[in-house]
Amino acid sequence: MPIILKMLSVELFELLKQVVTSWQVIAITIVLLLYIAVVLNLSKKYYKPRVKKSKVKKVKTKSAAKPDSTDDSLPGGDSNDELGLEEA
Repeated sequence: MPIILKMLSVELFELLKQVVTSWQVIAITIVLLLYIAVVLNLSKKYYKPRVKKSKVKKVKTKSAAKPDSTDDSLPGGDSNDELGLEEA
């Protein structure tokens, strides 16, 4: 049985050698390499880096800001008086 395996491995090696060196495989390999080279060159030429959009922070104006109701230093006294609330 080892003789048969040796013959199969020799025949297989010869068959692979003929397939790899055939003109069809060589031609397709060259065409694929040229295609990859063209695609890489075009992608380098037309590559534009992405611009990160900066988030614009909304600035609150003083008129839009509501005063804190727990602050005792506000002019005009207690903030509950302005709202019309009674203390229990």
